[in-house]
Amino acid sequence: MNDTRNKWTFSIGTIGRDMVYTFVSMYLIFYLTEVLNLSDATLAWVATLIFAARLFDCVMDIVMGSIVDNTRTRWGQYKPWILIGCIASGIFTVLLFSDMGWPESIFIVAFSLIYLGWGLSWTSNDIPYWSLLPALTLDQKKREQFGAVAKIFATIGTFAVVVAIIPVTTSLGAVIGDAQAWFVFAAAIVVIMWLGQSVTLFGVVEPKLVVEQEKVRVRDVFKVVLHNDQLLWVAIAMVLNMTGYITTTTFGTYYFKYVYGDENMYTPFGAVLGVGQIIGYLVFPALRKRMNRKQLFTLAAAMMVVGYGLFFFAPLNMAYIAVCGLLLFIGQAFVILLMLVFIADTIDYGHWKLGRRNTAITFALQPFINKVGAALAAQIAAVTLILTGINSAQVPSDVSAGGLLGMKAVMLLFPLACIVVSYLIYLFKYKIDEGFYAKIISDLKERGQLM
Repeated sequence: MNDTRNKWTFSIGTIGRDMVYTFVSMYLIFYLTEVLNLSDATLAWVATLIFAARLFDCVMDIVMGSIVDNTRTRWGQYKPWILIGCIASGIFTVLLFSDMGWPESIFIVAFSLIYLGWGLSWTSNDIPYWSLLPALTLDQKKREQFGAVAKIFATIGTFAVVVAIIPVTTSLGAVIGDAQAWFVFAAAIVVIMWLGQSVTLFGVVEPKLVVEQEKVRVRDVFKVVLHNDQLLWVAIAMVLNMTGYITTTTFGTYYFKYVYGDENMYTPFGAVLGVGQIIGYLVFPALRKRMNRKQLFTLAAAMMVVGYGLFFFAPLNMAYIAVCGLLLFIGQAFVILLMLVFIADTIDYGHWKLGRRNTAITFALQPFINKVGAALAAQIAAVTLILTGINSAQVPSDVSAGGLLGMKAVMLLFPLACIVVSYLIYLFKYKIDEGFYAKIISDLKERGQLM
């Protein structure tokens, strides 16, 4: 009974969260360059400070994991932090998209502080939220089902923003101004996040799967991560994959505005990609019954390689580009789900190898990875926009053919290389297959380390 309840109430909480995360991670640079029209110099400063803040926040992910692992309250281990982080990150999201009309020097300082606050508050929500997933069940197949449902809801949130952002802000902008339109959009999705997170907070029944253990000391936090070799290899593979993925999505609006020549076509393209990713999550359980994880990862990597290659040489034809996008995002859906359960399984591996079950610390690597990928992608995007002349262009025709080619190469060929290297790391370094995992759980139960 609790399995069904937890699966849906946990998953519903991802809708608004992913709307907010997508808005900030994919469109903040676009807002700065196309709405606030920052100069090249200011954009360079802001992008560098964003990069530094994200790297600092990445380290804090691991620290937050130890805090969550050490938390014991009457409301559970995770829910108090989910609530605090949800409220605070929502407030900082609205501030990020508030145009105060400051001089650029003051704007750089204020924006950087607000962004740092957003990152830290998001961490306070993100770490405990996703740490709930491996805590809900020890069954691999159920974890995959829970993860698939959660990612379907997350994808609905993500692509609701992708589809709505241009037409909604354009329509609102005609009435209240572009900057104010983005502010209103930010406030609306924050409210949706708060509502969705309320479903999780009141709906999920938090189980207790393991015996009590000593509290984790801060000095031991990084030992937990560094001594779990399988977690480290998964983390490296995921950083590469997410850096490439977020680089591609960051350039989506620029591609349709400057290469395709019609930014309004980004909306139907985003809808196609959203449908593609949902299809990937829906068919994943059926494919999983017929294929093992290695076969599925191989299929996903092959689809993405073909999709990237075809997209780079694609003519300016929407149908052709949509097919390329479907290949990319169905394959990416498989990879996201696989990486999610890989990390979940390394929690049990770490418990088996090190004698401690540090769920939140281990699962802190997922947002850590996402943030490293987002930080690298944002920096890559900002540098590319400056070097190709896109940021300083007044109209799309101001960008040279070489500049457009450079943007396409960074958007498509760089991520292609990332997915290939990521797959090779998984192939040769990740060892937790179905048989090994069964042995891990069996050994832990024999030791009396699992209830």
